Amino acid sequence: MNLLAESGGGAMGWSVILMYVVIIGAFMYFAAIRPQNKEKKRINAMLSTLEVGDTIVTTSGFYGVVIDITEEDVIVEFGSNRNCRIPMRKGAIAEVEKGNE
Repeated sequence: MNLLAESGGGAMGWSVILMYVVIIGAFMYFAAIRPQNKEKKRINAMLSTLEVGDTIVTTSGFYGVVIDITEEDVIVEFGSNRNCRIPMRKGAIAEVEKGNE
């Protein structure tokens, strides 16, 4: 008889463990995954409005002006030297400042 009483308590223990796993999973979603998805949407929106003449800051901290845009790449002119034109991936752009502002 004592064995049956203990097995019922074991089921209660598993439900508590399952509840903790669900709580930790929800915490991980709201602490890590959700902010990352929001940031990805913000960057995609920023890159979709990118135009020729916009001033950008790269992820490595360089400032430049966009002079041409393709599907995946941009050509950026850095500094006051008009011959310094470098093609780069759109993913390397950290910030965009519109040229009309």
